Amino acid sequence: MKKGLHPENYRFVVFKDMSNGYSFLSRSTSPTKETIKWEDGNEYPLIKLEISNMSHPFFTGQNVLVDTAGRIDKFKKRYEKKK
Repeated sequence: MKKGLHPENYRFVVFKDMSNGYSFLSRSTSPTKETIKWEDGNEYPLIKLEISNMSHPFFTGQNVLVDTAGRIDKFKKRYEKKK
């Protein structure tokens, strides 16, 4: 492998799914200013996620109904006023 191609600052980071509170410890170079105390008693940088494998419909098998009709009606109402 080429030298200097990959980042050198890998560190342990806690990723937290904000939709359900699921957290896991992994390594990352992503910058963050927040920290959290992990199960082992150490503090690690915290990266907040909107969705993870524990909340994504593909992995959980739960379908989420999207209100497309409501969004379309809202769009039409908004732009009918401009006519």
